[in-house]
Amino acid sequence: MTTDAAASSPATPVRQLRLVIAAEDYAAALAFYRDTLGLPEQEAYSGGDGAEVTILDAGRATLEIANASQVRMIDTVEADGTPSLKLRVAFEVDDAQRATSAAVDGGAELVAAPRETPWRSLNSRLNAPEGLQLTLFEELD
Repeated sequence: MTTDAAASSPATPVRQLRLVIAAEDYAAALAFYRDTLGLPEQEAYSGGDGAEVTILDAGRATLEIANASQVRMIDTVEADGTPSLKLRVAFEVDDAQRATSAAVDGGAELVAAPRETPWRSLNSRLNAPEGLQLTLFEELD
C-alpha cells in the first residue's frame, strides 16, 4: 500500500464523496438505507412536482480504484467468483453477520454470506434495492 505520496501532498480540493441513487421507489430505498442499514439522516428536502431527496451520513468515504485482476481476486474471495457490478458500494459495519441478516430482511438479495478475507475482514455481498451492489465488511483486527 502506498501512503507516502498522500502524506506529503497538499490537502485534496475534494471535500466530500456523495453517491446519488436515482430511486424509482424512493420510500423503499430510504427505508432500506436509513432504517435497515442505519445510515443517519443529515438533511432532507422537498421541492415542486413531488421532488424529494434525503442525504444520509455514511461515515468516512474513500474511493477504491481496482484493476480487472484485483476485481477478479476480490470477487473470488468475497463472492465465490460471482462477478461484481461496475460500481459496488462497501460499507464498514460493526457486525457483518448482523448487518447482512438485517439487509436481507430489509429487502436485499444475498449474493455471498459473510466470510473472512485474506485482508482480515469479514465480508458479505448483496444486491440492494435500486440496483446497487453492496459489500458489508467488518474489520477483524
